[in-house]
Amino acid sequence: KMGNAESNAYQNHLSRFLPEEQSDIDGLFDTLSGSSGSAGAKNAKAAKKTVTLAALQASQSAHTREPLPEPMTVRLYNGMKSIDLPGKSSGQSEQIAKEQFVIFMSNLLKGNADEKISIIMRMITKTGGPLKGKQIQEFTEDLITSVVHVLSYRKELKGWSLENTRDSSSGVKALASELLSELKLPDGTKPMGSQLLETHFDHSVIEDWVYRVPQISVFLSVVIRQGLHVLHSLPDQTNDILNLVPHCKGIKGRGVASLFDIPAIIYINSHLPAELQHKWQLLFSSRLHGESFSQLCAHIVNKGPCIMILRDSDGFLFGGFASHSWEVKPQFQGDNRCFLFSVFPTLAVYTYTGYNDHYMYLNHGQQTMPNGLGMGGQHGYFGLWIDSDYGRGHSKAKPRCTTYNSPQLSAKEEFTLDAMEVWAVGDMPESTGRKGKKSILDVDPQAQALLEMAGKSRQSEGLREPMEEDEEDE
Repeated sequence: KMGNAESNAYQNHLSRFLPEEQSDIDGLFDTLSGSSGSAGAKNAKAAKKTVTLAALQASQSAHTREPLPEPMTVRLYNGMKSIDLPGKSSGQSEQIAKEQFVIFMSNLLKGNADEKISIIMRMITKTGGPLKGKQIQEFTEDLITSVVHVLSYRKELKGWSLENTRDSSSGVKALASELLSELKLPDGTKPMGSQLLETHFDHSVIEDWVYRVPQISVFLSVVIRQGLHVLHSLPDQTNDILNLVPHCKGIKGRGVASLFDIPAIIYINSHLPAELQHKWQLLFSSRLHGESFSQLCAHIVNKGPCIMILRDSDGFLFGGFASHSWEVKPQFQGDNRCFLFSVFPTLAVYTYTGYNDHYMYLNHGQQTMPNGLGMGGQHGYFGLWIDSDYGRGHSKAKPRCTTYNSPQLSAKEEFTLDAMEVWAVGDMPESTGRKGKKSILDVDPQAQALLEMAGKSRQSEGLREPMEEDEEDE
C-alpha cells in the first residue's frame, strides 16, 4: 500500500511538468546518478538510482569554473535530502532518490509559498526548527552571490559583465539586508541591524517573508535552472526571470565601469514599470561626456524615461527614476511612478507619498527660477538636487523628503558630485530617431533667447555628438 501512496504523490508532482520538461529533469537525474539513456530509465532498476552530494559537486566541477559556488551546491543537496517520502524514515539516507529529486524540483519551481518553505528552511539549516536572523542572512547572501555567479558563468548578463559594473560583493550584502528588512515577527515588528541577526524566526514568519519577497523564489529558480542547467531553454511562463536583468546598451567597449553593481541593477530594475524592464541604454556618463550641466541636458532631454545614479565625494551612491522624458521648463513634471533610491551604503527604493506632485524638475538658463535638476521636495529643499553649476548638489530631507519619503541620500546634506550616469530605460521614443542629438538650445528656444539677451555665447554649440552606433551591444 505504501508504494502506491508514494507513486501517487510522485505522479502528482511529475504531472506539473510539461512532457519536454519531464524528459529534461529525467535526463539531469540520469546524468547525476550515473545511469545512461532513456532505455535505462524504463527499467525498474533505474528507478532505484540515487544522487549523492559528491555527484552533485562533481557535476558542478566537471568544468574549470563551477556554475554554482560550493556552499549553494551543499544547500541544494540539503534541500533535496529534506524531502520526506512515505514509508521511509526521513533524512536518514545520504542518497537522493528520484522521487525526492522530482518533488524538490516541483516544489521550488512550480510550488506555492507553503511548498517552498520547508525546503528553504532546510536549505538554510539542516537541523530545522526556528532560525536565527544570521542564518537567514547567510543563506540570502549565498543565494544572491550564486545568481550573479551563475548568470555570469552562463553568459546571461545581457551585455552587463563583472568588468563593466561595480564590484558586486558590497551589492550582495546590501541587497541581502534590504530583503531581510522585510522579516516581520508575529506582532508586526521588524527587528533591525544586529538585533535582527540574533532574533529567532519560526516557520510561519519565514513563510510569510518568502511570500512577500518574490525575489527569493525568483533567485532560487534561476539558481536551479541555470546552475543545474535544467528547464533553462524552455520559454518561461513568468516574466520574473525574463527581465531579471535588462539588456545593456552603450557601455560595451567604452572603457568605463558603471556605478551600478549587478545586484543593484536587478533590484532597481524590478521596481520599474513592467514595460520598461527589458532594456537600459547609457545616455550620459560624466566620465565619458565630461562634467558639464549643458552636456548632461543635451544627452537626457526628450529621451524617454530614465534612471540616473550619482556618486558623491564620500562614495555614497544614490539616484532617481524619471517616469517621463526630461524637459527643460520651470514647472514640475513626471508622475507618481517616479522614485528615488539609494545603492550604497544601503540599497533601498523610495516611492511617492501622495503629499505633493514635485516628482521631477529641470531648468537651465533662467534668472527667476532655480537652475538645475531636482527630484522630490521643493525648491531649495530637494530630495535630490544637482545644481546647474555642475558639481554641486544637495539632498535635504529633514527628516524625510515630502514627495518620496526618502531620507538624506548623500553623506552630507550639501554634496560634491564625483560621478554621474543616466540610463534610458525601455525603448527610446521614436522622435529621437537618428537625426543626431539635439542641443539644449534647440530644445528650448526660450533659453537661447535669454542667453542672447544676456549677451552670453551659445556654449552648447558644437557640443552635439553623433548618435552612438551601439545596436550590436547585445
